[in-house]
Amino acid sequence: MNKTFIPASNYNKRKWYVIDCKDKQLGRLASTIIPLLTGKSKSIYHPSVDVGDYVILINTEHLKLDRDVERFHVYEPGRPGSSLKRIVNIVPKRIIENCVFNMLPNGFPKKHLVKRLKVY
Repeated sequence: MNKTFIPASNYNKRKWYVIDCKDKQLGRLASTIIPLLTGKSKSIYHPSVDVGDYVILINTEHLKLDRDVERFHVYEPGRPGSSLKRIVNIVPKRIIENCVFNMLPNGFPKKHLVKRLKVY
């Protein structure tokens, strides 16, 4: 009879990954960060147990972004004149955090996984 291995709920063997963001594209970088944060790249992954790792991003100011394209975010829809806010491309930390947060799967651990992402 086969026995399925399920890791314990008090899993504490987390690794720290340091990723250099110099001359990398935002979407491709985020798609490599997500499996590290969720733990899907590990052989002991189980959806009910949090087995993700910590990720540190360095050199984020050298990330490839379309700096000449203006981005807007709708904060209060239905309020004329004040609903659109300009997102500044100068601060890459906020852009990376938003991108990774929106790419994470929905559910309870979404906010907790973002806390493991350190951007410098």
